[in-house]
Amino acid sequence: MKEIAKEFKAIFDPFYQAPIEVWEYFVQHGEVVEKQKNDILKRYNERADVFYFILKGSGGILLFSNNNYICIDLCYEGDLLVDYMSFLTNQPTEIEVICFEKCRLFSISREKFFELSQTNYGRIICQTAAENLFIQKQMQQIEILTKTAKQRYSEMLEKQPHILQRTPNKHIASYLGITPESLSRIRKKLL
Repeated sequence: MKEIAKEFKAIFDPFYQAPIEVWEYFVQHGEVVEKQKNDILKRYNERADVFYFILKGSGGILLFSNNNYICIDLCYEGDLLVDYMSFLTNQPTEIEVICFEKCRLFSISREKFFELSQTNYGRIICQTAAENLFIQKQMQQIEILTKTAKQRYSEMLEKQPHILQRTPNKHIASYLGITPESLSRIRKKLL
């Protein structure tokens, strides 16, 4: 678990530099779990009772709407893999959380997470995580409104060149707000 504590520290240090002992204490309250490709971590219309952090693998946050799944987030190593709205409100949502490939995850129960959030460092860490999630989502919204799907796809490949090998095309297309056929046309133009 010391390695996992170091990983959390490295990820959070740019935003808030908590001592390693804080992260060691934090990881003692969770566990490492292995999940298989296509495992569903949280089904739509259910509550999120577990908070996942990706140590290895990839997954997605999918919205179930009109008998279809819409990918609202792609997640990789160092990312949270959780229906955060359901986790915070303890209410069911139309969001499903799934593993796109075999995953090694750090998991912590809702109960333990909120116990930790009542400690001094826990409050700061939870606030920092929430602020960063908000910033990421707002940046994503701005990109959707101001850039074309081709621009967003090009930038995605630049930042995450591994995405094509690790994420199903239908989810990449959905995340970009286009059809798989449109994604195929964009890919052909870029080659």
